[in-house]
Amino acid sequence: MSAILDGRPKKRMAVVTGRAYPEQAEATAEYLGCELLETTAYDFANGEMYVRFTQPVRGADVFVLQSHTNPINKWIMEQLLMIDALKRASARSITVVAPFLGYSRQDKKGLGREPITARLMFDLLYTAGADRIMTVDLHASQEQGFFNGPVDHLTAMPILLDYVRGSMPLENTTIVSPDAGRIKVSERWAAKLGGLPLAFIHKTRDVTRPNHAVAHGIIGDVGGRDCVVVDDMIDTAGTICEAVRTLREAGAKSVTLVATHGILSGPAVERLRESGAREIVLMDTVPVPEAKRLPNMTVLSIAPLLAAGIRSVFESGSVSGLMDGLPEDMHPRNLYAH
Repeated sequence: MSAILDGRPKKRMAVVTGRAYPEQAEATAEYLGCELLETTAYDFANGEMYVRFTQPVRGADVFVLQSHTNPINKWIMEQLLMIDALKRASARSITVVAPFLGYSRQDKKGLGREPITARLMFDLLYTAGADRIMTVDLHASQEQGFFNGPVDHLTAMPILLDYVRGSMPLENTTIVSPDAGRIKVSERWAAKLGGLPLAFIHKTRDVTRPNHAVAHGIIGDVGGRDCVVVDDMIDTAGTICEAVRTLREAGAKSVTLVATHGILSGPAVERLRESGAREIVLMDTVPVPEAKRLPNMTVLSIAPLLAAGIRSVFESGSVSGLMDGLPEDMHPRNLYAH
């Protein structure tokens, strides 16, 4: 894809992907109206990887798509190799597109002698040769300061909001934050949906036990209400299912779970199946295979948002404008991710 902008020299876009989730990259390229650059990638017998681009990228603005899904360390390493190859091939600029950025939950020290792995991730990408990073709904937005360059922090909120508006009546709805850390996001949800009431669950987390939190009570009235719990991710689903139980015990009429990243590790699917949630709504920032999809689970495509972000960066447009919704020509042609 190329363009002549404001009389400036011709620019060329190149979109490449690793092997983690090629279907997502193909859908994104379709929205952009371009083809993915052909990539050769394979594993050696000892687990090392090889990457080579079969077409020239000299002078191109290259966007490197890779979802940090399981096995997460392998796909992060592959993306680092791709960045290094592009840098050595004289790409004009290299933008990392990581819809789910690995290690983003490890953004601070909870105990002594711990790493701040989120900072290390940004350092690795920068050292490999990335000029810019694009990601969706970071666990903590202040992580943008970990990178020595521009970070485009996209949010799936407009897509998720549109789905919620169209899938349930809102007259009896309360937006629920699963913990104190998500209150600001939940407040934005409540405001965007016409000033809905807000509640939050008071919980504590044991820093010595991963994926474990205990709910202690609810601040706000949820009795007889249709509750929408908004979170950034569902991993093992222990804490989110605890939130469902707490809300149901407090008299909630129904509970809908909405999250950007459906990681769904370990016992997550079985926990969600037994949770009693009315619906689970996720984006496909990481692949959600058919085997993990429940009858009451909806998986929406992140491709139009990624495409809109990539186009805005390439054309030197405003990425922050995507906070309010997608451009008309990027509205989902197929709402659901397959």
